Formats: sequence, structure tokens, C-alpha cells
Amino acid sequence: MHRQARGGEDAAGGIGLAAARAFAARGMRVALIDRAGDALKAAAASIEGASAHALDVADPDALVTLADELGEPPALLMNNAAIGAGGDVLAGVAAWRRLLDVNLMGVLHGVAAFASAMIAVGEPGLIINTGSKQGITQPPGNTAYNVSKAAVKALTEGLANTLREATGERVTAHLLIPGYTHTGMTARSADKPNAAWSAEQVVDFMLARVKAGDFYILCPDNETTREQDAKRIAWAAGDVSENRPVLSRWHAAWKDAFARYMVE
Repeated sequence: MHRQARGGEDAAGGIGLAAARAFAARGMRVALIDRAGDALKAAAASIEGASAHALDVADPDALVTLADELGEPPALLMNNAAIGAGGDVLAGVAAWRRLLDVNLMGVLHGVAAFASAMIAVGEPGLIINTGSKQGITQPPGNTAYNVSKAAVKALTEGLANTLREATGERVTAHLLIPGYTHTGMTARSADKPNAAWSAEQVVDFMLARVKAGDFYILCPDNETTREQDAKRIAWAAGDVSENRPVLSRWHAAWKDAFARYMVE
């Protein structure tokens, strides 16, 4: 594949950089998008033929301008932009706004800037948006992040349907749902914890599941199996369908029932 792959903010590290390297290894020309700085320059320098584009994905005009400058629509667009510090409901509007501007609107801006051209060019294409298990099971503590990733899930589901209706299976959308991954956002030290996957493991799994045609790319890690994830997700959905207390998994009156359910 010699058409371009584009990565969203965080292309200079973590899953974004691991993905860019994997795309380049498969013969794609890579355009890295991230905030300005030495990390972006070093990332581009480490990938032969890669170009670096310093911008804020929260700015929709910046991505539209970049799409015009690059000209040819990408064969693969990966929207991986994310920041983690948003806080709970009462954390303050300013922190929420910045997080949503990057985590949600950054993804939407990437789709808006590139998807129509990917449809119109008449060639196969992929759009991969990075979500989170927190956007599905909603653990308490960082509600802003949960909301942003729940919205990315809904956005990507709608995008997949739109692309299917517009192109059949020629251009497809996929939701990457990483497990515990050792990246700049999650790392407490330079050493990878035994429980975590590396960014490269996540990308290898992602590519295999995209090839298999999966929309939901639900990644395990070294402490959580896919079966455990599936049960947690089903329990979260059961809060609605069975009218249990909200977030019953963490509710004092229900956590023992949840523990029994997980070992059944």
C-alpha cells in the first residue's frame, strides 16, 4: 500500500507512534500529526519518508487546511488523539472543555477533514478511532474521560453505518478499544508493568482484527482476558436492562453479586 496513512494527535508516542511504524513497515507513506515539539520531530525522523505536521486537533480549520495541503486522501486515517486529565462531574467546566475538545472533537475534526475525500476517491480505505473500555463500563473517578470515549464509540458506530451505506465495504470504520497499555499517558515509570501490554502489542492485535473484519477491536492485556472484558461489558449493560442501581459494579450493595457473576 503506497497511499498515505494519517495519524491524529499523539502520533509522536504511544499507540500512535507504534501504529505509524507498523503502517510504514507495510509500505505506506506516513503523515504524523501531533503538537509541536521535539517528540514529533524525533518520531518523524525515526520513520523513513514520514512527514510531521504540528497542529492541535481541537482546531477544525487546522485539519481542513492540512487535508488541502496533503492533497491525496489517505488510505488509512487513525484518530488517536487523547488526553487523560478531566476529572469527575464537579471538576470544573474548563477541564472538561479541553478534554472533550481533544478526545471527542479531535476525532470528529479528523473524520470531517478526510472522510468525504476517502469516499469520493473510489479506492479502499480504513478509518480507525481510538476509544476506551472506560467509555463502555464507565468506572467512577474520571467521568470526563469516560464521557469523551463513550462519545467516540457512538461517533464511530454511526460513521461505520454511514460508510457502509455510502461505499459498501470499500471504506470501513473500526473502534480500537485498548486494554491496560504502557504509554506516556498511563506510565508511572519507564519500566512496563507485567500486567500491561506494550503499544506494539496493541497495534499488532489491531491489525490482525482489522484484517479479520472486526469493528470492535477489544484488546486484552496481561491481566484481563477477552472473556473477562465481555462479562464486565455485559454487566454494565445489565444495569440498564435490569434496572439495577447506576454503576452497580461499584455499588456497596451489589459488588458481591458482581464478584460472584465474574467467577460463574
